[in-house]
Amino acid sequence: MKIVIAPDSFKDSLSAISVCEIIRKSILTVVPGAVVESIPVADGGEGTAQIMAAATGGKLVPCCVTGPLGDPVQAHWALLGDGETAVIEMAAASGLPLVPMDQRNPLHTTTYGTGQLILDAVQTGCNKIIVAIGGSATTDFGTGMAQALGVRFIDAHGAEIKEYMRGGLMGNVASIDMTSLAAELHNVQISVACDVTNPLLGERGAVRVYSPQKGASPTDCDVLEHNMAHISALAAGALRDVRALPGAGAAGGLGGGLMAFLNADLRPGVELVLETVGFMERIKDADLIITGEGKIDTQTVFGKTVAGVCKAAQLQHIPVIAVAGSVDASYAALRELGLTACFSLCNRPMTLETAIDNAENLLYNVTCEIVQVFFHSFNKSMEEKSINIV
Repeated sequence: MKIVIAPDSFKDSLSAISVCEIIRKSILTVVPGAVVESIPVADGGEGTAQIMAAATGGKLVPCCVTGPLGDPVQAHWALLGDGETAVIEMAAASGLPLVPMDQRNPLHTTTYGTGQLILDAVQTGCNKIIVAIGGSATTDFGTGMAQALGVRFIDAHGAEIKEYMRGGLMGNVASIDMTSLAAELHNVQISVACDVTNPLLGERGAVRVYSPQKGASPTDCDVLEHNMAHISALAAGALRDVRALPGAGAAGGLGGGLMAFLNADLRPGVELVLETVGFMERIKDADLIITGEGKIDTQTVFGKTVAGVCKAAQLQHIPVIAVAGSVDASYAALRELGLTACFSLCNRPMTLETAIDNAENLLYNVTCEIVQVFFHSFNKSMEEKSINIV
């Protein structure tokens, strides 16, 4: 019996790699002879670089860069096993956890460090770049990122803006000068792992939906929306109009900025990750796939890890069972997603804190039960096939 384990992380609790190891132990406890394939996956959020490095035999490359507030931070990018593909995790350089709670305000945060990670990767010799853009602290249309790569932003007086570009400075830009863009970026293929489809502007855009989560007040949001409309109009005239493109509003407009400044291709994060780790080939002949993430709800269908795993599994007619910290979706929604079954880790009423503190034991126990039931069904099916052959 071959079982593939393909989970995302359980946020604030277990990494995807840890989840794989716990489930692997539970499988081998119940079925010592099972063939187990562990493929930790992600949808473009935090941890994507580490997961993709581990899955391809690559490595993490440390890099000191400029953090969201302009201070130095220790970050990293991943060099994949092919030796030519880099995974840049914007959260490592420009992520919200890097900003203290009392200093969170996207008027003042920059993606400059994300640009430095990209530059380090291409100067190392990478010709393929995957940018995972989940978890941002910024709403700057990727202007900070572009600035780090050599793009010059000129004000109304004809002077170059020397400060790190940030949300509050987007409205000061009068023109964009691409002539000094790093030469190493020519002929580099850039893909963006993105799990949202928000446009750049409007009620579903980068500012109105996400900036309040990053510390912006209603007044701040008005300023940011005005500035975002201004800078994106300049980009539309000089580079590419990305304002209405799905995903342009992701990561405070970084999705749109990557498309405008670097002609990047936006793709659903989980699809890009699964393709890169060779998921379709590695699940061949599997009898079961076990996936999971911290919460499965009605939003899971919109580009989350479990949805991507189910989509791939359906092409090979492999049943998928999911485990999650909490399950808040109807039976019909779970079937529509492509799940054979879905189980919560919580075996009794408990607080979130209790569930997080006991996540390892809870996950081990529930997957033991899942495998026990599946193994019984699997054996019965094999016996029936043997009888039919005879």
